[in-house]
Parts: sequence; structure tokens; C-alpha cells
Amino acid sequence: MAISTVARVGAMAALTALALTACSTGGSEAPGAAGGDCAPSDGPVTLTFTSWLPGVEEAVAIWNEENPDIQVEVQTGPNGNGGTYQNFFNQLEAGNAPDLGQIEFDAMPNFRVQDGLENIAACEGILEAEDQFVPWTWSQVTFGEEDAVYAIPQDTGPMAMFYRADLFEAAGIPVPTTWEEYQAAAAQIREQGGYINNFSQSDINAFAGLVWQAGGEWFANDGEQWEVNLTGEETTRVAEYWQGLIDEDLVAVYPPWTDEWNAAYNSSEIWTWVSAVWGANTIASGAPDTAGNWAVAPMPQWEAGESAAGNWGGSTTAVLKGSDHPYEAAQFALWLNTDADALTAMNKTANIYPATIEGADLPVFGEGVEFYGGQKIYEVFAEAGNNVDPDFTWGPTMTQVYNDVADGFSGAVSGSGTLLEALQSGQSSTIDALKAAAIPVKE
Repeated sequence: MAISTVARVGAMAALTALALTACSTGGSEAPGAAGGDCAPSDGPVTLTFTSWLPGVEEAVAIWNEENPDIQVEVQTGPNGNGGTYQNFFNQLEAGNAPDLGQIEFDAMPNFRVQDGLENIAACEGILEAEDQFVPWTWSQVTFGEEDAVYAIPQDTGPMAMFYRADLFEAAGIPVPTTWEEYQAAAAQIREQGGYINNFSQSDINAFAGLVWQAGGEWFANDGEQWEVNLTGEETTRVAEYWQGLIDEDLVAVYPPWTDEWNAAYNSSEIWTWVSAVWGANTIASGAPDTAGNWAVAPMPQWEAGESAAGNWGGSTTAVLKGSDHPYEAAQFALWLNTDADALTAMNKTANIYPATIEGADLPVFGEGVEFYGGQKIYEVFAEAGNNVDPDFTWGPTMTQVYNDVADGFSGAVSGSGTLLEALQSGQSSTIDALKAAAIPVKE
């Protein structure tokens, strides 16, 4: 099985933004720059690697045992938009960033615009590794630039619906296949004291995945300027749908990634979660008492018979600007995301779905998952990946977009304003942010 589609940054769009913000690497080439030096360091090396991937230490331990002269120390942190990205930006400004960092595909343009990434294309084996990865993931880390590689793709994030199979069966409620059925099921579940889902006030990238499935797009670039459209027809449809569920008290509104949120899933309170493949680990770790009761189905569709899916997340391993050991960092990043043992270990601890072509065929991805009643859940996500529109474009200031919209969503779930108003405000602040960075934007 292979995931062949999800978002890619439009090459011309990214290049335009970068050129117009004057974020070049300066007159001299960085140690890892193509055409420059990317030679091994003298003597033993210790690299620092910051990631929020659960259990990534187990994969790193395999490397450390096999490479005594290149040791990797793992530093864990919150998810990217939960604080790690801001930490990276602060560290880059102070000149003390880790050698390597986990960066999601949608955040890559932010780091490229701010000149926070080493170009590791000149490092041994990097350019030659292109054919090992699903093509769209490689375009995410090159931005269409010639002789440039700014990270190694790690995983993808196709979305599906996790659901409590036992609760649906006991209640006699059909598992919804359309968003209309989902709303009807939400009303039935609420009558029994539960909620069909938890609407996240801060995971704006999850909301973007819902918009993505609906055929919406927030950014476009014609080669000369950006267009921002956080309030288009498809986005409005999604926002009004979930606003209706919020207004009718049909979804919970717990802050995500909290003990309260876990407790709701670790009981019979919340029955589904429309999330990405890596969410399999989130539920298993946060709701251990429900083992064996969950299953996975495709996302509900806007029209019966359709099969569209969204994407949420997917990451890279990047060598951050200023690393003293770009050669060794690049070798580790490539190994981490291509080695069969490393990929298997990361799936076992974090349920990630690899960005490599051959990685998807590892035995672990054909096995039933005990927590999900023995279901071969990766077959559902593989199909979802094939049904994601590959042309969704990320803007150059996604961290700002997420933060600004999240502020409005927090108000909306508490009854102050609406989701659509939050998106309207986010559109205005995004245009202002692009203009402040001297990036041409259509008003």
C-alpha cells in the first residue's frame, strides 16, 4: 500500500515569497549549502534532536548503538504549534538551536522564509535519496529549488474517522458515512448523554484538513502575489456545519491534549474522532481503558458515494540553521526516515505512516492492531491517502494563521463570536502579516 497524494507547496509560490522577503543565505554559503562544504566532522560528534514524536527515543537508540561516533540526544517538547516551533524560532535567533528538529510540512515555509533551515543537498546521499520517497513529500522539502533539500520527509497525515464500534453497535446507531448522517448520529448520541466528537479550539490545522476534504483552499499564488481565502464557500460550509453542532451542544469543547480531553475519550463520553493516522497512538495512549472497542472508517462525505479525504500533519526531520555538524545530522535524518527498523519502531510507538515508498510495505503496516479490535487500520488510511487532493497550497505564515484563528475559535466555543467570524478576522490578520513581511498579497 502506498500514499501517493497529499499537500505540496506550490514551487513558484514558495519561491516568490522567499525572494520577496529577501531571506537569502547571504553572500557566503552555509556549511550544508549545495555547492559548498558538507564534509564529516573530525572526531566523535553528539547531535541534539528535538521531537514530540512519542517513543522516538527507541528508534534513536538503534542508531546510537550502530554509530558510536555519532550519538544523538533527544529533546522532547510539545507539538509544533503547541510551543516547539516558537522555541525553534527563539533558539535560531539566539544561535543555539538544536542540530535537528521535527517540522510539519505546513510549517516548512515559515522556517524557509525565516532562513531557519540548512540546505543539505550537498551532503552525501541526500540528492540520491529522492526516489525513495513519495514524490509529493520530496517537493515539500525542496520548494522546487534546484539543488536544494531542506529536510528529510518523515510521515504523512491522511485523515479518517476513529469511532467506538461497541457504543454504536449497542445503541443501534449506524456508523455515519456522510456529514448529514454524522449530524443525525450526534443528536442520537447526545440523547444518551454522550458527544459524537470534541471540537478542538486550537487545532486549526485539523480544521484545515476538514476544509481540504471539502475542496476548499486557503492560499493561492499566481507567481506574482499571494491570495488569501480563509472564508471561501467550502470553508464557510465547514465552519457553519461545526458551528451548528457547537450551538446545539452536540460536540464537546474540551481543550485538546489535556487530562480532561483524555478522560472524555477514556470513557463513553466521546464516540468519534475525525483525525489523522497518527491519532491512533493518541487514543491508545490517552484512553487505555477502551482497548479493543475502537475501529476506523473513512471520513464522512459531503455527498453520498464520494471518497474525499483531508490531511492533518505529516512531518519532516530538518537540519536547523547553524548546526556545526550538517553532514552527520543529514545522515541521521536520512537513516531515521528510511531504515526499516527505525520506521517500524516509530510506528510501534507513535503509529506514524512513513513517507518512503517502500516503508509503506513493511510488515507492520499489514498487521491488525490489537487496540482497534485487530482491524488492519492502515488499509483505511492508505486508501484515504489516495483520496486527498495533492494541490492544497500552504501559505508562508501558517504559524501566524493558526495562532490568530485559534484565538477566535476559543471565543466561539465559549459563545463569544462564531467560527466564521474567527476566520474572517484571521484572513485580515494574515493579509496584514504578509504585507508586513513585504510579501505581495491580493486584497
